[in-house]
Amino acid sequence: MAKGDRAAFDELYRRTSPWLAVRLRRRCADEQIVAEVMQETYLAVWRAAGAFAGSAVGGTAVGWLWTIAARRLVDAFRRRAHHAEPPAAAAERAVVPAAEEEALAATVGGDVGDALRRLAPELRQVLQAMVLDGLTVRETAVLLRLPEGTVKTRARRARIAMREELA
Repeated sequence: MAKGDRAAFDELYRRTSPWLAVRLRRRCADEQIVAEVMQETYLAVWRAAGAFAGSAVGGTAVGWLWTIAARRLVDAFRRRAHHAEPPAAAAERAVVPAAEEEALAATVGGDVGDALRRLAPELRQVLQAMVLDGLTVRETAVLLRLPEGTVKTRARRARIAMREELA
């Protein structure tokens, strides 16, 4: 794809777009924003494919893709914030465990996974956004529609709770 191979891009899109759409919908209930973010993300990936350092720095293409998408989602929320209230996160409406939660449980196993699952949902959301998704405090605040101070407090509480669980 870094060499401009359209077939490679098509294959990346085919393999990752369903997963990415589900993950974005968990954070945003507005289908229009999700569609915009998807388009902006894949356009950015196509344009910057040659800059992807990949396994040379311990990263993965999927991780890189999610980082771009998460930042685009935060940007979309910021753009919309000037005109209207950001859309409610889809996670607030969820009643059954989402596929992302199941994937998280499979990825983060053992004592750490158990401790993470025992966290209060509001603490787990902040910890997931900041640690697992690599978002800043400000990006997490925009994404979760919380004040930055609340994000910092919840992140601290989550880390303390995790430390106590793992002690």
